[in-house]
Amino acid sequence: MSNAPGCAPCDAAGFIRSRIRTVPDWPQPGVQFRDITPLLQEARSLRVLVDLFVQRYIGARLDAIAGLDARGFIIGPILAYELNLGFIPIRKAGKLPFRTVAQSYQLEYGTATVEIHEDACSAGERIVLVDDLIATGGTMMAGKILLERLGAVVVEGAAIVDLPELGGSRLLRAAGLPLYTVTEFDGH
Repeated sequence: MSNAPGCAPCDAAGFIRSRIRTVPDWPQPGVQFRDITPLLQEARSLRVLVDLFVQRYIGARLDAIAGLDARGFIIGPILAYELNLGFIPIRKAGKLPFRTVAQSYQLEYGTATVEIHEDACSAGERIVLVDDLIATGGTMMAGKILLERLGAVVVEGAAIVDLPELGGSRLLRAAGLPLYTVTEFDGH
C-alpha cells in the first residue's frame, strides 16, 4: 500500500471512499450514482487504489487479469501491468473483432450481453475479474461464466465499490466467487 502523506495503510480504504463522488438522481430519480472519476483524476488516489490491488494479488500466482466493459478497463490493465500479467477484455456484445463466446444477463429493465474472444485464455489459467463496482452482480456473474466456459479458474472478483443493498455481492458469493472490494456504500 501507498505510504503517501496523509494516507496511512490502515485508512487507505477510507481515503479511496472519500474520493468517490455521489451524484443523486442519476441516471434516474432515486439512484445515488457512485462516480469514480474524481478518484481516477488525482494521481495520489489512483496510486493508492492500484497499490491496494497490487498488494492483494502480488503473490496469488495469477495468469491474467480480466476486466469488464467499460470501467473494468481502467483498473484492470493497470493492475495487469503492475503484476506483469496479460489483460483480457470482456466487452459488450458486438465490440470484439474475432470469434467470441457470449453470455446474457438480467438488468433492472431488460437484458444485456457480454462477450469474450474464444481464445482469450486457456483451461486452468488463474484469473482475477475486475470491475469498478458491484451492484446487482449481473455483469460480474456473466464474466465469471464466460471465463469458466473457456476453462479458466476465476480466483476472485475485485471491485472498487460494493453496493451491498442491491444484492450483487451476496449473489456472487453464493455462486462461489470470492470477492474483494475496497469500500462499500449503503443506499441506492
